[in-house]
Amino acid sequence: MRVRAFFGSHQLPTYAGSMSEDSNKSDPKRVRYEIFGPPGAVADINYIDAEGDPNQVVGATLPWSVVVETNSPAMVGNVVAQGDSDFIGCRILADDVVKDERTACNVSAYIYCFAKSA
Repeated sequence: MRVRAFFGSHQLPTYAGSMSEDSNKSDPKRVRYEIFGPPGAVADINYIDAEGDPNQVVGATLPWSVVVETNSPAMVGNVVAQGDSDFIGCRILADDVVKDERTACNVSAYIYCFAKSA
């Protein structure tokens, strides 16, 4: 009890102009999901949006992409896809910087890309 009374018990001073009136302290971030494959190939795609909700696109013609905008300081990026060809690839970009990119070659190829801090 005595130590607590000496350390950390008093309020620190706030100086004029040190508090920001803008509650949103980060710049908007643009996260782009891309799925690519042979021309005319089709894929079923699942991705996470800015609110963390799953989205599904069935029968998307490749190449496919979507841009998600967020004001969060960081966003987990996740996209998975399964195509009807033997080649498929994915890419996640955050503000035009590649965070993850993968390709797969198998029958009805399946791929995923994941970025912890997009």
